[in-house]
Amino acid sequence: MATGATMQEHQGKARSELGGVVVLDFGGQYTQLIARRIREQNVFSAILPCTAALEEIRQYAPAGIVLSGGPSSVYDSDAPKCDPAILAMGVPVLGICYGMQWITHALGGKVEKAERREYGRAQLQVKCENGPSGSLLFLGVPQSLRIWNSHGDHVLELPPGFCATGHTDNAIAALEDPERKIYAVQFHVEVNHTESGTELLRNFLFRVCKAEPKWSGSAFIEETTEAIRTKVGQGGAICALSGGVDSTVAAVLVHRAMGDRLTNIFVNTGMLRKNEFRDTLEMLRDRLGLRVIGVDASDRFLERLAGVTDPERKRKIIGREFIAVFAEEAQKLQKGDAQGGIGWLVQGTLYPDVIESVSVKGPSATIKSHHNVGGLPENMPFALIEPLRDLFKDEVRRIGKDLGLPDEILLKHPFPGPGLAVRLLGEITREHLHTLQEADAIVVEEIRRAGLYSKVWQAFAVLLPVRSVGVMGDYRTYGLTVAVRVVESDDAMTADWVRLPGEVLERMSTRIVNEVRGVTRVVYDISSKPPSTIEWE
Repeated sequence: MATGATMQEHQGKARSELGGVVVLDFGGQYTQLIARRIREQNVFSAILPCTAALEEIRQYAPAGIVLSGGPSSVYDSDAPKCDPAILAMGVPVLGICYGMQWITHALGGKVEKAERREYGRAQLQVKCENGPSGSLLFLGVPQSLRIWNSHGDHVLELPPGFCATGHTDNAIAALEDPERKIYAVQFHVEVNHTESGTELLRNFLFRVCKAEPKWSGSAFIEETTEAIRTKVGQGGAICALSGGVDSTVAAVLVHRAMGDRLTNIFVNTGMLRKNEFRDTLEMLRDRLGLRVIGVDASDRFLERLAGVTDPERKRKIIGREFIAVFAEEAQKLQKGDAQGGIGWLVQGTLYPDVIESVSVKGPSATIKSHHNVGGLPENMPFALIEPLRDLFKDEVRRIGKDLGLPDEILLKHPFPGPGLAVRLLGEITREHLHTLQEADAIVVEEIRRAGLYSKVWQAFAVLLPVRSVGVMGDYRTYGLTVAVRVVESDDAMTADWVRLPGEVLERMSTRIVNEVRGVTRVVYDISSKPPSTIEWE
């Protein structure tokens, strides 16, 4: 069986030919968003921890390097730092937020705690001091921009050889040394809230770095399938297939690399949506022609979850039980297998799962665990294949389209790995699961009826551990409460609640109260992410 190092060597060789950009992570929550914005320009990007060795960075033959933001202060004793030699490689560098402060600190400037921190929107005034041609970074960009800040420190003194190119009313907001091709901004060019952020990034990529737009979905598919072939050798694999876009794209991608040595396993945890086990099996087998084993393990999952109310415990239990089911099914498949056994587990893990669960690239904060990542037991009988781990949902959909998957799958709303367990607050019982399934089905039906299904990111119901007084048929009731959650988003890293038409909300409420036994109140969730998450648990 090929080693992980062999796969990394193969990927490094392939990626070095793309001449892309290396993003060094100082622990910023938006680090992957930087990489994504770069890929949107068809330029390859790879994320490495800020502690990456110079030789590892050189293996990518980068056209440029971006230093991310982060939560630390450069003057902290444990502040993250990278090798200062990066700034002398002759490769263009762009520092963002903490990246700008680190550049300043490393090259002899001065950074101090600001008397007034800048968080949120601010006005940037561009003032270039590099002669008539101005700054390449700000070329063609308006001289006054609305930007998005998130910092408590600011640059007080510039390093030798640098000039300031932008200011807010509170701080130096941009600086550069064009001779050494080192640029830095205090604000976040990668977020939508910054005006002309994409233009600034494009200027860095194409005017400063002279990068070539060679990155595409087809390039990703080719590179990933070849890397998987190298990694798994002649061994077999099973795929945790749910029928959602993530796991289905992962399954089709790995199938390209492994063929019939991949067996997909679809597990009924008892916490799927209404009729989902039956309908999904039919679609995967008949419509896509995949080799799929359906396992009804609902009894064992519900037994393990009996009496559990803590959301993290729910996720951990579900993660462990998934692996146990996969191990049992793999053991059955191994009998008579003469090709090296089944040593791999394929998952449709995406980057939002990773960034909210564990810090794999830098010192980013953990928000919650997902069963795909933080919910897995430490000792597993499988090695993981997660071909989509560094992608966002919209990127996965584009890959799926390149793979020829139908819109029925590609436009399907995201569904959490733990299923309805994280939408049923409190103890999980069969009765409450049935209630939630019925309410959720009504929400989705009404969203489709209104022609909104493909226009929103997610629409679902949540069953709350709250009872309230009601009146039905002249009798006093004390029934359950259902929350309706409908959000719009591009990548699940941020989301906003959808302003649904009143008549759609009215139909949902009326139907749920009348058709779902035991529910007497319906509320609508108008929280955005952040500060909330999309799911309730």
